[in-house]
Amino acid sequence: MRFTFEKVLGVHEPALNLQSQRSELLAANLANADTPQYKARDLDFQAALRSATGEDKGELVITNSRHLQPEGSSGTDPLFRTPNMPSIDGNTVEENVEMAAFTDNSMHYLTSLRILGERFQTITSAIKGQ
Repeated sequence: MRFTFEKVLGVHEPALNLQSQRSELLAANLANADTPQYKARDLDFQAALRSATGEDKGELVITNSRHLQPEGSSGTDPLFRTPNMPSIDGNTVEENVEMAAFTDNSMHYLTSLRILGERFQTITSAIKGQ
């Protein structure tokens, strides 16, 4: 059986990258909670992860060189969040929603990080022959 890091790390490596990107977006939303006209952004994490791992089954397949290519988002593009309660100044950041999303994302990030750490410990043990 051939050893590759893609097999060992699985989905957790691209998940960490996307969770980090999402943390930056959510932190920017929280930092701009009082900025007039600021539009809150977020990632569609599931679509971005499918795109990052190549499991996106919704992609169009090119069977002829004359086929037109769609111009759309790649799944990792930030999307604007629709507020539950729009504010008068046009800001779409809802602090309670952003804090909940940030906390949820942080927990998923730490979980992926812990799983990767355990997998690297397993690899190290195998190399040392323990």
